[in-house]
Amino acid sequence: MIVWIIFLATIFLFLALDLGVFNKNPHIIKPKEAGIWTGIWVTLSFVFSLVINWIYSNGYVSNPTGVSPSVATLKFITGYLIELSLSIDNIFIIAVIFASFKIPQKYQHRVLFWGIIGAIAFRGLMIFFGVILINKFSWMTYIFGAFLLFTAVKMLLKGEEEEFNPKKSFVYRNLRKILPITTHIEGEHFFVKRKHITAATPLFVALIVIEVMDMLFALDSVPAILAITSDPFLVFSSNIFAILGLRSMYFFLANMLEKFSYLEYSLIAILTFVGVKMLLVHYYKFPEWVSLGFIAISLIIGIVISINKNKDKSL
Repeated sequence: MIVWIIFLATIFLFLALDLGVFNKNPHIIKPKEAGIWTGIWVTLSFVFSLVINWIYSNGYVSNPTGVSPSVATLKFITGYLIELSLSIDNIFIIAVIFASFKIPQKYQHRVLFWGIIGAIAFRGLMIFFGVILINKFSWMTYIFGAFLLFTAVKMLLKGEEEEFNPKKSFVYRNLRKILPITTHIEGEHFFVKRKHITAATPLFVALIVIEVMDMLFALDSVPAILAITSDPFLVFSSNIFAILGLRSMYFFLANMLEKFSYLEYSLIAILTFVGVKMLLVHYYKFPEWVSLGFIAISLIIGIVISINKNKDKSL
């Protein structure tokens, strides 16, 4: 429990410094600044993989799966890469939500900050119950594996679908029935008073829609990482580091998503691989280096093909 407490306290310290020091005053986060912070979070994540090795070497955290420190390190990195890659679709949805509710760029960081607080709590609950289900009912791995394969096939065959419109979503339509909503941005405030009535601003509406969409994305990402390990600390920590880096990655990639269109096929390959891995878990266990290598190579191929295709179009 001490390791868990220290880990959570450190995460919330990072978040407090983020909002209270580095982003105390709302401002437009430019690609250069976002790129620097993306690099910082990715570096911290890989540095933490060394901390994982040290923690498991000294027995400072329970090791229910009995993995060696080196294997635990590989599982953390693999899980982190899975979560990071699956966040790409999430970034696109966030961009659509901000555009729909006309959220100024200088206030977008504040919305994403509070969105992460909610995401940490919800992911924690999903991971907690997911680990319990897998440990108590071994056949749950088949359900999770089949679900991931279904998701991969659905992504492959989706074709041209109607664009997501946050204002027509179930969340927004029902939120309007519960709360009065103003159409005006009131600085960085989530609520304002109007003739003795407290009304929600577009910032709060965008926050709620983002939270709900993150819950839907978690239905894919949490089972995917449970295919790598059912160790609660490894699953939770890799998930959290991916979420923490999502904000800076959003500001870095939001305007470049179309340039990496072939990354979607990388995600399909990754979901297919982890789905198959779950279905075969009781018959064959892939070595950790195979899982990490497949995920890394899938992402690299998707990025390289996307860049080359964009070069061909520009010629």
